[in-house]
Amino acid sequence: MREKHNRRIVLASRPLGEPQDENFRLETVEVPFPGEGQVLLRTIYLSLDPYMRGRMNAGPSYAPPVEVGQVMEGGTISTVVESRSPDFVPGDVVLGYTGWQEYAVAAATTLLKLDPARAPISTAVGVLGMPGLTAYTGLLNIGQPKLGETVVVAAASGAVGSVVGQIAKIKGCRAVGIAGGKRKCDFVLNELGFDACVDHHNAPFPQDLKAVCPKGVDVYFENVGGRVLNAILPLMNPFGRVPVCGLIAHYNLSELSRGIDRIPMLMGAILVKRLKFQGFIVSDFAAQKDEFVRDMTQWLHTGKVKYREDVVDGLENAVAAFQGLLKGRNFGKLLVRLAPDPTIA
Repeated sequence: MREKHNRRIVLASRPLGEPQDENFRLETVEVPFPGEGQVLLRTIYLSLDPYMRGRMNAGPSYAPPVEVGQVMEGGTISTVVESRSPDFVPGDVVLGYTGWQEYAVAAATTLLKLDPARAPISTAVGVLGMPGLTAYTGLLNIGQPKLGETVVVAAASGAVGSVVGQIAKIKGCRAVGIAGGKRKCDFVLNELGFDACVDHHNAPFPQDLKAVCPKGVDVYFENVGGRVLNAILPLMNPFGRVPVCGLIAHYNLSELSRGIDRIPMLMGAILVKRLKFQGFIVSDFAAQKDEFVRDMTQWLHTGKVKYREDVVDGLENAVAAFQGLLKGRNFGKLLVRLAPDPTIA
């Protein structure tokens, strides 16, 4: 029997500062019918990622904003329910970009069929998906880690940072993580195999970081900004490289920060130490996806790369989970499970 109702979360209003419950609206609408060349999908996993905060703002950026009243966007793993395309049949598992909703219609050309035998399907939005590709391309193209160098990564227990540090180890570097709390630091050290991990919640954080980087920092993979970047700058070695992937400490700012103007310190360090700062969006390196999938699949199968997922059940809990993500409450790649995973016995 065909399901009649689809629950979805739309952007109700643009947030000023931290997203509040009232900025979102949970709606119930009819399940759509696929047209020619389309498929009807049932969402299994919804990926929650920090970039979504930027898409809630109006104004120009590297991608169009989510409009008020529009379904919140996001990567999804789904099963095909109905198909009007020769490329898919009911039961196929696909990677798409259908957002915060239980059912969606998508053009067949926008979907990628997944092979559950290759890896757990959830990894297609995690270590084998956009976060993993972000870590791989940002570190190797911009960071350009060399044997024996020190690579520091912020948010080291997260979906991107955890992969950055493990690739650094594969490339023969010393990997230093920065994470929030003892549990996350222990995971980074004992499970992921980093050489050191510093808790940024500790008061003497800058001193702790300096102590575990006795030869300075050659590559800093930036995911956070704020006081973490302030602590890193004095430790950067000449000709150091800084891939700028994210600035989660600043995403909820509604006005310029008050206090000391640190731009002169930043620019001075860039000049005197000849540092390279380069922002990037994962799509900049889309041509390397096949190379990434090949390498990452091998590293996963040989145990050189490990990952952790933080799974929340129910679409109704997506907003709270996203709010927690922006405050660092998640532990690993954050997913919302909207339906049972058919590939798990």
